Amino acid sequence: MVKTKNITKKPFLTRIREHLYARRFIFTGKKGFSLIEALLGMFLMGVALMGLAQLFVYSVLNNNRGDEMTTATFLARQQIEQMRNLLPDELSALSGYPLDENMNLDGDSIIDFRRITIIQVQGVMWEVRVLVFPGPQLGVSTDELIANPTDHKIRADISTSISRS
Repeated sequence: MVKTKNITKKPFLTRIREHLYARRFIFTGKKGFSLIEALLGMFLMGVALMGLAQLFVYSVLNNNRGDEMTTATFLARQQIEQMRNLLPDELSALSGYPLDENMNLDGDSIIDFRRITIIQVQGVMWEVRVLVFPGPQLGVSTDELIANPTDHKIRADISTSISRS
């Protein structure tokens, strides 16, 4: 008859405790945790809590960015609706240059968004493109933002065609 050993993996702290007992760093006659075990346990808990704290910060930042993108999309769609309600003469008058607006949404004297509207005449149609950038892009020229929107953290880029007969 062959005897088989039942090999089970012991928990990490149990293996450390047994190792320390074998080296006689811990008095074997005492029960409870030693100072080394307590410090090791506190260190492991600290590492775990630091990871959770980083996840919390990351989720808050992602939530704020999502909120910013939602607001920017709303602002772009709102501008397109306003352009659809204009008469053909008004659309033609606005098509000469980009319309650049600094937007303060919450009244705290800090610019929250920068909205740029580009209207191009194409026969009896007008191509409307609305770009919305976060507030910190105030120091960048309008032409630079239009040419390289992804380099400047664009939050919304919506285009449409408007036709009048």
